[in-house]
Amino acid sequence: MDVIPEPLQHSRGLVLVRRQPPVPQGLRRTLKARLLQRCTCSLPRAQALLQDLIPATRWLRQYRPREYLAGDVMSGLVIGIILVPQAIAYSLLAGLQPIYSLYTSFFANIIYFLMGTSHHVSVGIFSLLCLMVGQVVDRELQLAGFDPSQDSLGPRANGSILNDSATTLVLRPPDCGRDCYAIRIATALTLVAGVYQVFMGILQLGFVSTYLSQPLLDGFAMGASVTILTSQLRHLLGVRMPRHQGPGMVVSTWLSLLHNASQANLCDVVTSTVCLAVLLAAKELSDRCRHRLRVPLPTELLVIVVATTVSHFGQLHERFGSSVAGDIPTGFVAPRVPDPQLMQRVALDAVALALVGSAFSISLAEMFAHSHGYSVRANQELLAVGCCNVLPAFFHCFATSAALAKSLVKTSTGCRTQLSSVVSAAVVLLVLLALAPLFRDLQRSVLACVIVVSLRGALRKVRELPQLWRLSPPDAVVWVGTAATSVLVSTEAGLLAGVILSLLSLAGRTQRPHTALLARIGDSDFYEDTTEFEGLIPEPGVQVFRFAGPLHYANKDFFLQSLYSLTGLDAGRLAARGKEPGSEAEASERDPVDSKDPGSVSTRAALVSTAASFHTVVIDCAPLLFLDVTGMATLQGLRQDYMALGISLLLACCSPPVRDALRRSGFLTEDEGSVAEKQLFHTVHSAVLAARARHGELAAADSTL
Repeated sequence: MDVIPEPLQHSRGLVLVRRQPPVPQGLRRTLKARLLQRCTCSLPRAQALLQDLIPATRWLRQYRPREYLAGDVMSGLVIGIILVPQAIAYSLLAGLQPIYSLYTSFFANIIYFLMGTSHHVSVGIFSLLCLMVGQVVDRELQLAGFDPSQDSLGPRANGSILNDSATTLVLRPPDCGRDCYAIRIATALTLVAGVYQVFMGILQLGFVSTYLSQPLLDGFAMGASVTILTSQLRHLLGVRMPRHQGPGMVVSTWLSLLHNASQANLCDVVTSTVCLAVLLAAKELSDRCRHRLRVPLPTELLVIVVATTVSHFGQLHERFGSSVAGDIPTGFVAPRVPDPQLMQRVALDAVALALVGSAFSISLAEMFAHSHGYSVRANQELLAVGCCNVLPAFFHCFATSAALAKSLVKTSTGCRTQLSSVVSAAVVLLVLLALAPLFRDLQRSVLACVIVVSLRGALRKVRELPQLWRLSPPDAVVWVGTAATSVLVSTEAGLLAGVILSLLSLAGRTQRPHTALLARIGDSDFYEDTTEFEGLIPEPGVQVFRFAGPLHYANKDFFLQSLYSLTGLDAGRLAARGKEPGSEAEASERDPVDSKDPGSVSTRAALVSTAASFHTVVIDCAPLLFLDVTGMATLQGLRQDYMALGISLLLACCSPPVRDALRRSGFLTEDEGSVAEKQLFHTVHSAVLAARARHGELAAADSTL
């Protein structure tokens, strides 16, 4: 193997030997080898593929019932008890009947048990996704001529329309009422979003969700929580008012509430006040005593049971006109293929739904895996969550994802594996088959209270904003921009604004990174920022420059401006002036650097050293992550400008990718085996020593002349 020796320090006899890179295969051979590897069929490969697609087939064989079963059963029961009231309550957000929320919770738990790689994540109905589904459902219902102000909780609203004679933009199905059409919209939206997630998993695009930063997700959760809270105020007050759509929905809803506040139902107001007080007090007590309580208090279920009993025997609906959930059927409905025409209409809405669901699911899975010492696969999580949307969409279910609150409850109640999801599904199945009709007289105001209290954690994130501003102002701007756009415009616009702000923040940080001149720390071999530390010793005649970021087309001008400003010498301007005809006379009037004969390199070097007090520029390339074509050309031009002025340009601490880029660009044309002509150095100090030696040799040569 051919090697190129690169002496690191001759005095110590150390030699750095560069390996010969392997000969790259052609594109055709590479694709052929990968295709053969992927398409080779054998029994072990089939078993491995099955275990990868259905991880439960792997970890179930290693299940230890004595250690895991008790915790899984306990956490599954607790989550199942929590799921039932939340499923019924979140149907308000989605604009669907409660039975469909129960279907969704059942199928999501079963599918994620088989396909998920996280042991602690709880996948099911999620308030943010329910809100996004509900907004699409309301829009399509209005376009079809149905009245979106009527909530789809019970069959009595099944035939409500805006105006039989009104011209609708979308043809209503003749055999499908409001509730039927609403679930068709939701299933079509869910199927398209699930297909997006499955394709992202197949194409190994799990990394895409990492571009949704944590400040973006927190700001989006905050803005969506305010939107959810606003949408539930009319249920808390019992006010009959239309559901606003489009940009500015939150502002319009608040204005309508103020206008119709006199029509509030006193029974609903009293019920909401009592339920909120009980739920909030119980949550605070549970948070303070969470270390003592092995199982969290099922406050939501207790409140719903008591409220349903009071509403039934007190006849609150008949006597006071309080809105109730209505009839909830039992059993399952025959599966149905989602409407292809509706799928085309909601294809764009499904993009935001798929991104939000996958981002929250992957981030929660990685968070719990890190805290419990195991690993998850992001692409498999995409497949699992996607299948939790694709398959249940044929069984009248809507969009699901991982939910933080229920996942935390699973962890705190002793969950060890996803077997707890099966127990939770069994609890939901029991309600589906037998207990669902018992919730007929449950007031909608109670369901709204359950939703509002569940937003407590997301709304509290506003307390973290001052600390986030102190830590990173750009991240705080992303947080505020995402939340404000979600509230003032729409949730989809808030997500888009958050992505744009995050990308702009990332681009801004790389476009104008930190720059500094370095000096030596005492007698050591280390160098630091002169503006940050005192007592540093600068090297006479050497300027050490640090550019803390990559060098590319967007920041090349900032790189040069920072270098010229800190060193006090605009090499580009002086070099260009020296090339112009008659520039000697003009330069003598403007700049003493060019006042001598430019034909003598040694004389010009001495003049530059006198004017600028340096003869060498060393660039610390340790923070230089990469170079693009423009960055390489910038270094090439900078070296030529410095050479025209008799100044040497040296690079130190270059990473292997940067060194390879410099070699490919032709920047390194000299023999790297010669120390006198070496341009790359492994440390800043070695570059400074080489600059000192070279300047001494030049000074000695000039003195002999």
